[in-house]
Amino acid sequence: MFDLFSSSHLLILLIVALVVVGPKDLPKLLHMMGKWAGKARAMAGEFRKSFDEMARQTELDELRKEIEALKKNNPVSEFQNTMSDMQNKINDPLAAAMDGAGQSSPESSAPLEGGPEPRAGEFEVTDAAPVPEHEPLAEPAPARNASQA
Repeated sequence: MFDLFSSSHLLILLIVALVVVGPKDLPKLLHMMGKWAGKARAMAGEFRKSFDEMARQTELDELRKEIEALKKNNPVSEFQNTMSDMQNKINDPLAAAMDGAGQSSPESSAPLEGGPEPRAGEFEVTDAAPVPEHEPLAEPAPARNASQA
């Protein structure tokens, strides 16, 4: 604690204080010096606590920022979400079919080259305009024979 003073230095200081202050007032002086030392220690402790608290708060803020950055750019959570979606579709094929029915992409509507032919009762979806049902089809002209000409 007293790295500055050795035991011989302290002994010399006590003898000088005893001669200067006197034996009658020396206990009062030592009591007063003890109070000052206590106040200095308390102030140093408060300063250390506040400094440690500020450092801890700064570290916590940095950790919070890092955690938020990891949450935003976490490929593992994206993979887990994708896998859970796939698992849900496997477990509930009707929901998967309903999800696929509402979504149409140009790739899925294009016929596959060399793909299977439609089965009986099925039809192929094309981009051609539908033929209206209320208009009758034009009748073909009668064929002429060479003898009638």
